[in-house]
Amino acid sequence: MRATSARPDGEPDLLRFTTAGSVDDGKSTLIGRLLHDASALYEDHIEALRKTAGRDGSRLDFSLITDGLKAEREQGITIDVAYRYFATPRRRFIIADTPGHEQYTRNMATGASTASCAVVLIDARLGVLTQSKRHGFIASLLRVPHLVVAVNKMDLVDYDEDVFARIREEYGAFATRLGFADVAFIPVSAREGDNVVRQSARMPWYPGRPVLTHLENLYIAGDRNLIDFRFAVQRVVRPDHTFRGYSGQIGSGVVRPGDEVVVLASGRRSRVTRIVTYHGDLEYAFAPLSVTLCLADDVDISRGDMLAHPNNVPRTERTLDAMVIWMADEPLAVRRHYLVKHTSLVVKAACAQILYRVDPNTLHREPAEQLGLNEIGRARFTLFRSLHVDEYRRNRTTGSFILIDPLTNATVGAGMVTDRVSAAPPGAPREERAASRDITWQTGRVAASARAALLRQQAATIWLTGLSGSGKSTLAFEVERRLVELGHACVVLDGDNIRHGLNRDLGFAPTDRRENIRRVAEVARLFNDAGLIVVTAFISPYVEDREMARAIVGAERFLETHLTADLPTCEGRDPKGLYARARTGALADFTGVSALYEPPVRPTLALDTAGRSAEECAGEILDLLSERAILR
Repeated sequence: MRATSARPDGEPDLLRFTTAGSVDDGKSTLIGRLLHDASALYEDHIEALRKTAGRDGSRLDFSLITDGLKAEREQGITIDVAYRYFATPRRRFIIADTPGHEQYTRNMATGASTASCAVVLIDARLGVLTQSKRHGFIASLLRVPHLVVAVNKMDLVDYDEDVFARIREEYGAFATRLGFADVAFIPVSAREGDNVVRQSARMPWYPGRPVLTHLENLYIAGDRNLIDFRFAVQRVVRPDHTFRGYSGQIGSGVVRPGDEVVVLASGRRSRVTRIVTYHGDLEYAFAPLSVTLCLADDVDISRGDMLAHPNNVPRTERTLDAMVIWMADEPLAVRRHYLVKHTSLVVKAACAQILYRVDPNTLHREPAEQLGLNEIGRARFTLFRSLHVDEYRRNRTTGSFILIDPLTNATVGAGMVTDRVSAAPPGAPREERAASRDITWQTGRVAASARAALLRQQAATIWLTGLSGSGKSTLAFEVERRLVELGHACVVLDGDNIRHGLNRDLGFAPTDRRENIRRVAEVARLFNDAGLIVVTAFISPYVEDREMARAIVGAERFLETHLTADLPTCEGRDPKGLYARARTGALADFTGVSALYEPPVRPTLALDTAGRSAEECAGEILDLLSERAILR
């Protein structure tokens, strides 16, 4: 673990973290113990606790430090989001203590929206519950990069290592699918103080750090987006005729005097001449500082406009696809009108479509006509005015918005922009996917039936998907060998091979992965159009990317085959040492460790390659091809 870094002025940096978990898992108690043992409480706080501790004063109720509402104390649960600030010599902290009950999921989302780390508590007696998974899923959805799973109340299970190991294994398998940068498991007893601030002597089998030490040493300097400069103008400052400035908060990136900027949406360009603050001009500024920028030219700029570097601008969209956390009793419904507040702009919008609802326990996607209170799903909105947005994965500021009921002015939902905004809908004609209206699809004079008769086969794409090490390439080439031996024309599109040539310009970020799959699907379709059987070997971790591939290839040709070997098996094989590198942080965006894998919900075929040979699995695929009358 890298050491924490300080700010340029020498002051320790700031970590915002949130706590979450099921009801009575001990979130408030953990925070109270943390503040008490870190000497971050005032004497009057401690004295107030002693007055409620009974006659001898030996048992302090640390949950009362954050459970400040009368209703919370009466019910013994957290309802509102309680914020607390404290500092150690190594780091400053802001804690958001969020509710555990499903009824207050929206409050948990509020607390996690600005956090860099989520601490999810699990009761050692009860194990992993649905609400524990729900909070982990929401934290990943809000792109909280770091996760700490505190297995609490270890004192009530006699500090049993096996109990901790079972919970770590179960929740670890779930968290692997969520894409956190790192996940740490710590056994604690908040009531007794074990592994909260100091190492516990009662759990010598745990070699790791206590909670506070872990939080002090989390490396968060790389979590901020310092690449994409985004500055939403909140106010035009014109105190007199000698000064014109544009005030706002830097959403991401860095700006310096002399930088060229473009005004969105006018497209006018200018250069920054000054960065003005109350304490004087700055030589540079970065997110999330609030500053006033002065430009060299007298440009027409007003509230809601955005400044960016000309070669790095956000998308301008009239249609938004977004993951939505719904926060109102009245459900999100198609054709309803809402207000969308994005950065400093508020625009009218209509819900055009609800694409699916997510089951937080299984992460499966379910058809939905509406989203109810505390439900999470993906929806499409039509805007009455264009917005300048980034994908939320890349930029939490320009990739997020809130939904407001125009009649009550109440906040009813929170949205996170996905990177699928401009994609054509599945099944769209190829002319609609073309880059220009002047490009049309040319049809040859050889019918598909003639090719099928010549090759004695129907064209198909066998799409192998699974974790790295699940055996995709091995199985693909075994299927190819068997088909050629039977006299059939087949080609393999392998992930590594494709990236040596066609896709050598792509990385492994979600947007690059999508483009990688799009190109492969287009190539597979061309081979299918020529009558060949195609076997692809790609991790293809996202359901939506595979559905896009299905739409391009054609549903009748697309045979999604899931290689279900589990993570320990795949990591045990590790033929290229990739998992080992990913575990050390040397390999970013690695599926199964630091990036999400979404397994198919209803694959055409599921093959457990952990306990079966490539020959056996290839035999099942050939049987499927025969059953579908693809082979003749």
